[in-house]
Formats: sequence, structure tokens, C-alpha cells
Amino acid sequence: MAESSVRGSRLRVWYRPMKMRDSGEGHRVATPLELLFDLCFVVAVAQAAAGLHHAIAENHIGHGVLSFGMVFFAIWWGWLNFSWFASSFDTDDVLYRLVTMVQIAGGLTVAAGVSSAFDGDFTIMVIGYVLMRFAMVAQWLRAARTDSSCRPAALRYAVGITIVQILWIVRLGLPESLALPSFFLFLLAELAVPVIAERRRPTGWHPHHIAERYGLFTIIVLGESILGATTAVKEGLDEGEHTGGLISLAAAGLVLVFSLWWLYFDQPGHVRLEKAKNLFTVASWGYGHYLIFASAAALGAGLEVAVDYDTHTGHVASLPAAMATTVPVAIYLLSVWLMHIGPTNECRPIAIGFPVTAVLVLGASFTPAPIHITALLAAALVVLTVVATHGEPVPGEATSAS
Repeated sequence: MAESSVRGSRLRVWYRPMKMRDSGEGHRVATPLELLFDLCFVVAVAQAAAGLHHAIAENHIGHGVLSFGMVFFAIWWGWLNFSWFASSFDTDDVLYRLVTMVQIAGGLTVAAGVSSAFDGDFTIMVIGYVLMRFAMVAQWLRAARTDSSCRPAALRYAVGITIVQILWIVRLGLPESLALPSFFLFLLAELAVPVIAERRRPTGWHPHHIAERYGLFTIIVLGESILGATTAVKEGLDEGEHTGGLISLAAAGLVLVFSLWWLYFDQPGHVRLEKAKNLFTVASWGYGHYLIFASAAALGAGLEVAVDYDTHTGHVASLPAAMATTVPVAIYLLSVWLMHIGPTNECRPIAIGFPVTAVLVLGASFTPAPIHITALLAAALVVLTVVATHGEPVPGEATSAS
């Protein structure tokens, strides 16, 4: 009996049938494998932010913003699909881990191709992206084979993803005049796959787990922004000039990033997901975080541009240099407002405070100290949220009986 139990335990370590997990499962948290996945993907985020920084510093703003948006979509979409699949089907057995390693390899290949993509050559990025996505197809086929309840949705995912990957490969051979239109067309095809696959019976993702995954990735991307800005400040200080200004800029950057972190986590993300009544609401929350993640990553590039401007090492004028930070912050605030706060939030000071602050942040672009004023505005919004919610129960928490 004991030997049989040990053999069964070993079987469960090597292989577990992939069944849809309970969406109400207790104590569901991110796994160490998911954290490793995030850390590997932030390498690609850092490369995308570096490309944006370089483009803005060289005054190639339009090209840099467009390239950043295209590159970041590939990074974000690969991360998103892994995270939602894991929330529904993570078995954490050997096969699952090995397929995830292939996805990580694809993500790192995407990171290696970011600089070439900014120069207009997406070959390396497409190779990494397709590798990552075909690994996802393997996971969906495994789910279809072992869980009959989700087989139709899993097969729709597998077929849809495969078709779109073939289109990405074909795109490499299209004439340059079709490169941009085809990108946005295939982007829409990617976004449509989950909507089509889940239209009848959604998979069993876990609201708390998904909210935690999104929150952790937000922290990591904000952390990358701090790293990039710190590196830029250090390089400026090593030159021995502009010391006071750089220290002041570093302090303002820290206050700004800390305030953005505070504002994101002030309202629990899972509350919005638990209240979601339809696929559109869930998809808008999940897809809408592209703007949060991308703006957080772009913030790092903006702070580096600010350092370049203060040290006179860039080639961009004062207004574009300021807007490299203020525009991402404004987009971040508006996105958090839409995803977590809501325009109809019962706490009117908060519901109004976010969009008003976003407008004021854009206005700070025209002031002599845009980064410092932006940091003060973000900190003031934090104070407003603390004061406005003082003594109120946290959404989603049960109140104790009197």
C-alpha cells in the first residue's frame, strides 16, 4: 500500500491530467514559475523602453512611439496569454514546466530582436513570438485532450492561434507598403481569438489570481522604470556635473513612481473582476492593462530622456523631453481610473480626481520643472485618495459584526 502511494505521488509530480481549475479555489497565489516567467519577460520590457529612450533622445519621436507600441504588444500579449491560461489550467507538472520554458525562450528571443525591430526588421521578434505562441498551442491541445468540458474552447484557441501565427510569418514577406496595415490587422486577429474561443463557455480563471498576476507585473514594470532612470542618473553623476539637478530629478522620479504604485493598488483589482457580468467587461479589463503596462514602461524611458536633457546629452527640445514623462503618466492615471476606479465610483473626489490630475500633468509639460510638478501632482492624488477613503472599509473585505 505504501509503495503504491509513493508511485502515485511520483506520477502526480511527473504528470497530472490537465483539468480546468476551480475559479473559487482558496489561497490561490502566483507560483514561483510564474514569477520567473515575469522576470524573464521584463528583459524584453527593458529593451523596448531602451529603444523608446534612444528614439526620443535622437528626436525620432513618431517612429519611436510607434515602434515601441508594436514591440510592446508582442511582449504584453505573450505574457497575457500565459497568465490567463495558467490561471485556468496550471498543473505544475514536468511537462507544463518544460513547455513554459519554451515560452520563456520565445520571450527572450523577442527581447533579442527588439533593437532590430526599432530599425524596421521584425524577423527575430517574429521568430521568438511564434515560438512562444506555438508553445501556447501545445498547452491548449493538452487541455483539449484531458478535459472534455473545455475541449471546444481549447480547440478554438489552438486553431485560432495557429492561423494567426501563420499570418505573422507570411507578413515577413509582404512589401513594405503593407507592413503597417497588416500589423494592425493581425493584431486585431490576435485580440479576437480569446473572444471567439470563450463566447459560449469561459474557462475557469481565478479573479484573485489574475488580479495578483497583473499587479505583480505592474510592480516589475515600474521597477524597471526605476532601474533605467537610476542608471541614467548614475551616468550623469559620474560626469561630475549637474549634480544638484540630477539628485533633485532622482528624488522626483522616486516620488512619482511610488505614487503611481500606490494609486494602482489602492483599489483591489479582483473586485472589478468578481463583479464582471460578461465577457466584454473581463476582456476590457484584461486588454486595457496594455495601456497601464506600456505607460509604466514608457515612464522609465521618459525619465531617462529628462536626464539626457538636464545633462545636455540629448537632441530633443524641452517640450518633447517633458512630454516623454508627462504623457505616459497621464495615460497611466486615466487607465487606472478606467480599470480600477471607474467614472461612476461612489467616492466622487476620487472618481473626479484621477482625470483632473491627468489633465494637470499634461499641463505640467509647459512648466520649467515638469518632472517635479508631475511628481507633486501624483503625490497630491495619493493624499486625496487617502483622505477621501479614510475610515471606509476596503472593497471586497467583509465587515465584522458589531
